[in-house]
Amino acid sequence: MDFKLSTPDLGTERIGNTGTPGVWHFDSGMPGRRLLITALLHGNELCGAWALKDLLATGLRPRRGSLTLAFCNLEAFDRFDPFRPDAARFVEEDMNRVWSDGRLQNPQTADCRRAAALRPWVERADWLLDLHSMHEPGAPLLLTGVLPRNIALARSLKAPGHVIVDAGHKDGVRMRDFAQFGDASREDACALLIECGFHGDPSSHGVARDMTARMLSASGVVGADDIPAEWLLPDPPTQRVLEVSDAVVAPSMEVRFSEPWQGLETLPHAGTVLGWADGKPIVTPYDRCTLVMPSLRQLKPGVTVVRLARDL
Repeated sequence: MDFKLSTPDLGTERIGNTGTPGVWHFDSGMPGRRLLITALLHGNELCGAWALKDLLATGLRPRRGSLTLAFCNLEAFDRFDPFRPDAARFVEEDMNRVWSDGRLQNPQTADCRRAAALRPWVERADWLLDLHSMHEPGAPLLLTGVLPRNIALARSLKAPGHVIVDAGHKDGVRMRDFAQFGDASREDACALLIECGFHGDPSSHGVARDMTARMLSASGVVGADDIPAEWLLPDPPTQRVLEVSDAVVAPSMEVRFSEPWQGLETLPHAGTVLGWADGKPIVTPYDRCTLVMPSLRQLKPGVTVVRLARDL
């Protein structure tokens, strides 16, 4: 797959204005939500970096509350090569699997140390939008976690066309589920993760800007008229909410699919063979089972290779 999205020059943006490299913070001095928008949690996911670069270029400032923008894994990004994009996903380990107190208090890798440096900005936020892209071509997906408040926020944004209610990964905690964002009692703390499309697809940049615009408006930190009108894409005709029931985790390197699944296929019958792991069939557990983000590109033991979901 060709990587057609150009690499942003972050020479200015990586400096930040907070003392934490790559972090920009703007406070209105007025009451309101504290919105954090993050990009480059994975160094090869450029669409979010482009969206934050564009946002900084507008000069937009919050009218209420505060706005924080974070270019997260800059060290991984610095290794980016469009001919070997997966090699820049992280430095030593996936930065989006280290968000637990134990890991952050005793960071052992470059990625975890960077997460620990970002932690104060994450903990002070009320709302979080985490901008990502995907290993394979596919429609944008908005991942909410299982908390009803996040599902409600996703519905209110009216985009993208597919919302995924998922419990996270077995191999570590995501930023989206850390601290207040994973606390069921914190009704004020909402976090969404948007998968904007394939890493190298230029359209992922537009999706990242669209979701940034929607989150800025919904949070109330700016007025709707403050956001460039061209950032907003048309609302999808419908929004489908899918709840993940099962995550297929690779037990070894011996995993293969029965077909080149693209994602969002809805298979009518339980027992349909999706592939094999260690020679044993992987099958759909129920009728009308939808496949979410099937990919073997990051295959290793413990990695989720496909999620199975039903309509909510």
